[in-house]
Amino acid sequence: MIKKRTFKTKYTPILIEKINRGELQRYTHLELLARQVVEGFITGLHKSPFHGFSVEFAEHRSYNKGESTKHIDWKLFAKTDKLFVKRYEEETNLRCQVVIDTSSSMYFPTELQKNEFNKLKFSIYAAAALIELLKKQRDAFGLSTFNEKLNFHTGNKSTALHQQLIISEMERLLDTPSKNVKTSTVEALHQVAEMIHKRSLIIIFSDMIDDTDQEEQLFSALQHLKHNKHEVILFHVIDHKKELDFDFGNRPYKFIDLESGDEVKLNSTEVKLRYVEEVKKREQALKLKCIQYGIDFVEADINKGFNQILFPYLVKRNKMK
Repeated sequence: MIKKRTFKTKYTPILIEKINRGELQRYTHLELLARQVVEGFITGLHKSPFHGFSVEFAEHRSYNKGESTKHIDWKLFAKTDKLFVKRYEEETNLRCQVVIDTSSSMYFPTELQKNEFNKLKFSIYAAAALIELLKKQRDAFGLSTFNEKLNFHTGNKSTALHQQLIISEMERLLDTPSKNVKTSTVEALHQVAEMIHKRSLIIIFSDMIDDTDQEEQLFSALQHLKHNKHEVILFHVIDHKKELDFDFGNRPYKFIDLESGDEVKLNSTEVKLRYVEEVKKREQALKLKCIQYGIDFVEADINKGFNQILFPYLVKRNKMK
């Protein structure tokens, strides 16, 4: 797939308000953003028809004199001067492995303004928000990253220390972009499938760009993830406007393959019809295979925010109870 080097995307920045200096010192930038995304998502969910979904806790109830103070919501007490207890749902012991493609194609687009996303940055922010939500629900989580091979893998834990380890690795990825690194999705997914033995939810962030000659092997690797009764969500991370619709102006461009470094100069209108036809054909084949294997396929457009990630996860989690 060919990539264009320079263009801008539109994105509404996440605003962090009312965070005191102590919190800024305690948490990293990525952690703060993840918390803000999750809090906004939960607030919106509670105001929507989907209030019945279990997110952080089921509801509050009045504190009864003499009972344990362990679950008193002290933040709510500070606001209302009344004692309420968080009444939690029964724990589900969900294990979730987040898998992120870090190959060079995930750095598209390559030139960004401060609050814009490429595919990898979007995937990392979305994964950080998912992990924050998993921790709030007392579920275990782990992280795997891959490009030409599986580069990083942790088991599933639900501790704050484990979350900090994962956040640290994701921040490192943001700070050290990889150039001309190809993807070996097939090998990596087979490795992940072999390393996760207990029934888990596997969440993949990838643009699924691999050698076209390996299409059947790629589908086989996706099927392998369903072994041991795993549930799988594939977030197909794309810039819909540029990568699917090929929405470029009628003038010459230089397109660069980020994984090989190959360049081609052409007018986008000369190839648009054929490009769109081929890309949509491959997209449809991937969707059909995912349906066949019982994998949830979700198109994740980097310009559409994070609710498109959090809500499908929440739907899947509630089905797995």
